[in-house]
Amino acid sequence: MAPKPETVLKGSAILAAFASFVLSVTIYFQAAEDDLSGRLNGIYVGIWVPSILALGALLLARGGRDSDK
Repeated sequence: MAPKPETVLKGSAILAAFASFVLSVTIYFQAAEDDLSGRLNGIYVGIWVPSILALGALLLARGGRDSDK
């Protein structure tokens, strides 16, 4: 039995957001204390998390509306 597309989308969005979070923390803490650029890169990648989740929510909402037709 194949998983529903909504389930795949939810799982993919959560997995991508978690991977972004882990990458952000890794970049941030691997930067040297005086490496402002490295720390800012970690923060920048961390901003992706809510963007990824918002995109997933938007796609789920749009998919539900299209299936009502």
